[in-house]
Amino acid sequence: MRLLKYLIIGLFSIHTNAATEARIAIIIDDIGYQKTDQQLIDLPFALTFAVLPHTPYGQRAAKRAFQQQKDVMLHMPMEANTGKLTDPGALTVAMSKQQIRHSLQQALADIPYAIGINNHMGSLYTAQAQPMAWTMEYLSQRQLFFVDSLTTPNSQAAKYARHFGVTNLSRHVFLDNVQTEAAIAKQFEQLLSIARKRQYAIAIGHPYPQTYQFLRKNLPKLRQQGIELVSISSLLPQSHDVVAAGFSAPAISAPQ
Repeated sequence: MRLLKYLIIGLFSIHTNAATEARIAIIIDDIGYQKTDQQLIDLPFALTFAVLPHTPYGQRAAKRAFQQQKDVMLHMPMEANTGKLTDPGALTVAMSKQQIRHSLQQALADIPYAIGINNHMGSLYTAQAQPMAWTMEYLSQRQLFFVDSLTTPNSQAAKYARHFGVTNLSRHVFLDNVQTEAAIAKQFEQLLSIARKRQYAIAIGHPYPQTYQFLRKNLPKLRQQGIELVSISSLLPQSHDVVAAGFSAPAISAPQ
């Protein structure tokens, strides 16, 4: 009887630890300009890849990630406070509702494997009420979620995501604003600390050689630290149906 009691306690303990294990998602932004991006995609970890539309290697990288059953997002260029628009298809505050919808549709047609989007730059755009309302209305119609990169503390994303019923998450940590091993390690520890407190945390990194080397070296150690690396879709509420853009109207073509 005593043995049975301890077995029950042991099983309960295992279940509790599994249920409370902290989770992190790491989104790799700016995929699409370099052929070497595929090195990150080929790492045997559940990284999420945010792909820039209309870039030389974007479609190829997105397809490669999709084929490896890794989450793909659209990394949508949006206007920054600097006014610089260095990426094709960027959303600007001067655009009409129809222009915003057209740009989003074209970008998603280019990256049909995307199950959600996050903003590339966008410190000006995401702070504006009307453009963000139009953006969230469109994402709602396409069943896509939004991850706010939080390039400004004045972001209107959460407000208008709630209004239009769009699933919205936010970045907690930028991993590699400074591209040294020591700086990335410091940001990585901050990510793990947030995850332990909140049960989850989201980081954004970039396809820098230093980031690749750091992740390849350190991601295998996460399990022994009680941390699980998960795809961004694993952090979505169960009520959110994950659908790739190419499978939702007005799809140009379904992903193959």
